[in-house]
Amino acid sequence: MTVATLASPIPRMLAAWEGQRRARRTATLFYTAVMLACLLLAALVSEVRPATLAAGLPRIGEYFWLILPTLRWETLFYGVKVEGSLAFWMYRLDAWALLMLETSQMAALATLMGSAAALVLCFPASRNLMPLAPVTFILVRRFLELFRTVPDIVYALILVWAFGVGPLAGILAIALHTTGALGKLFAEAVENADRRPVDGVRASGGTWLHAVRFAILPQVLPNMLSYALLRFEINVRGASVIGFVGAGGIGQELYTVISFNYYEEVSAIVALIILTVSAIDLVSERLRFRVIGAR
Repeated sequence: MTVATLASPIPRMLAAWEGQRRARRTATLFYTAVMLACLLLAALVSEVRPATLAAGLPRIGEYFWLILPTLRWETLFYGVKVEGSLAFWMYRLDAWALLMLETSQMAALATLMGSAAALVLCFPASRNLMPLAPVTFILVRRFLELFRTVPDIVYALILVWAFGVGPLAGILAIALHTTGALGKLFAEAVENADRRPVDGVRASGGTWLHAVRFAILPQVLPNMLSYALLRFEINVRGASVIGFVGAGGIGQELYTVISFNYYEEVSAIVALIILTVSAIDLVSERLRFRVIGAR
C-alpha cells in the first residue's frame, strides 16, 4: 500500500468535516435568529420598550435610596430613642420577629403538608411505575399540574374568602401549590431511579408497594429531602407575599408599611426576611448533608 493510497481519503474526510461544520454554523445561526425573533415578539406583546426601561430604572434607584436607613456610626449602637442607631431602625423588632416566626411556621406546616401529599402522589405519577395503568398516570399528572399552575396568591385570595383573614388560608394556599410543585419533582426523581431493584423485589414475590418501599424510596429519599428543604425556603418567601391579601404573617405588616410609605420600616422588614431565609438555608444545608452522609 503506497503513501498516495493512504493519503487519498484525507481530502474526503476534510471535506466532510467542513460540511458538518458549515451545517452546524447554519443551524446555530438559524436557531439564534428564531430565538431573537421570539424575544422581539415577546417584548412587543408585553410592551417592553427601551424608552420605558430608561425612564423607570432611575425611579427604582430612587425608591431604594428612600428605604435605606439613616444609620450613623457614632450612634449606631445607641438605644431605640436615638435616631441613626440600629435600635431606632428596628424599633418594632419584637412585633416583627413574632410575625416572622408566624410566617416561618406557616411555611413549615404548609411544606410538611404539601410534601406528604406529593410523596403519596408521585409514585402513581411516575411513568416507570405505572406501565400497565397509563390512565392513572395521566390523571395524577394533570392533577399535579392543576395545583402548581395556579399561583399560591390566587389560592390565598380564594381561601381568604372561604376561611376568613388569617394564617389558615395562607397555609392551605401554600400547601396546595407545594403539592403540585414537589409532586412533579418527586415523580421525576422516581423516574430516574434504577429499575433493577424494582425488578428484583417483584421477582422475589413482592408487591407494588413493596417495590416502592424497598427498591425506589431508598434511592430517591435524599433527593426528595433536598427538594423539600428548597421548597421550604421558597415557601417562607411565598408566605411573606401572600400576607398582602390578608393570609397572615409578616406580609400583612409589609403591605401596610408600603401602603403608608414608611420607607425605613420597609427596609427593616425586608432585611429581617432576608436574614430569616439565609438562616433557614444554612440549617437546611447542614440537615441535607447529614442525611446524605456528606461532611
